[in-house]
Amino acid sequence: MRADVPVAPADVAIVGLGPAGRALAHRCVERGLRVAAIDPHPQRPWRATYAAWADELPAWLPPTVIASSVAPMAWTNAAHRLDRQYCVLDNAALRNATVLDGAQVIADRATELTPGLVTLGAGGTVAARIVVDARGTGAAAGAATQTAFGMVVDTATADPVLGDADALFMDWRADNGSAPDAPRSFLYAVPLGDDRVLLEETCLVGRPALELGVLRDRLRTRLSARGLTPGGDETVERVRFAVESPAGLPGVPAFGARGGLMHPCTGYSVASSLAAADLAAATIAHGDDLTAALWPLRARAVAAMRATGLRTLLTAPPEQIVPFFAAFFALPDRLQRAYLSGRLDAPGTAAAMASMLVRCPAPIRSTMLRSAFGRQNARIRSS
Repeated sequence: MRADVPVAPADVAIVGLGPAGRALAHRCVERGLRVAAIDPHPQRPWRATYAAWADELPAWLPPTVIASSVAPMAWTNAAHRLDRQYCVLDNAALRNATVLDGAQVIADRATELTPGLVTLGAGGTVAARIVVDARGTGAAAGAATQTAFGMVVDTATADPVLGDADALFMDWRADNGSAPDAPRSFLYAVPLGDDRVLLEETCLVGRPALELGVLRDRLRTRLSARGLTPGGDETVERVRFAVESPAGLPGVPAFGARGGLMHPCTGYSVASSLAAADLAAATIAHGDDLTAALWPLRARAVAAMRATGLRTLLTAPPEQIVPFFAAFFALPDRLQRAYLSGRLDAPGTAAAMASMLVRCPAPIRSTMLRSAFGRQNARIRSS
């Protein structure tokens, strides 16, 4: 729908049609709500690679949204086999599973969001009982950021890189050419389906994060060390986004990564947003407070603990990163799951962090404790 077409007042106006905003709009439509969905390019295909643990996905999604499913491996100073299915999502199938039939889809940029009203770039406004901001985090200046540079190759080409692993969730091995005192990055390698594999050098988080050129060079060095020389015509993926949510707008609830549903220590947000879409839609249908529904006390407690983890990653010197993750992947599966996915599991998250304190070497414990009490090192590092 063009921005200059009058739009009837809606029950909900959702600004931003990435996976989170589209899922919320879809679930609202399914409940019979009048939905206005606003995005500058609502039909543009999603180019990013989205992945999730299989047990995080909501039951309303059909299995066709999964492009590949594997039990991945992590590498620190040793190999760790993860007893949990990890899925790469099929973006086209995910869009097809979140149809917006019946919604008013407006191809325009929102220039201002206020309670009950969205101002459009092409002129005019959209009125709604509730306005929801789902525009993602972007690359906000000064925010902790994740960056990555990747390329897509065929399965046979990727075999020497993967070794005996079906996928590499995090590979911290030191074969990417970086200096011992340089900020760390890891290899992320996952099958995309259709005989394709993504090989990606990732800076988990930094303020500032490693630049894409640095990650490109590290990836090429790492692949060369494992017997793979890129041909130069591979499809490339570039990643840069803030892992911290921007400040909210008064009276305008946010959803998805922009609404704090991103894990700040991993950068994952799509699965938690998909899982929360039904609750959010039900809350909007009932006229209740969306922020209160999404953020009960236990969720706020988990968010505070995750913020401590983010401070640890930002302030830990490079030599502490690999031992830190070695301790994490040595945790029992239930504690790993609690920390990675338990947005409402305050006891599990606390137990995981307490176990990390016990398992980590003394210098890392000191970094974790300083982070817990909000004491930041003067020099902020990438990791």
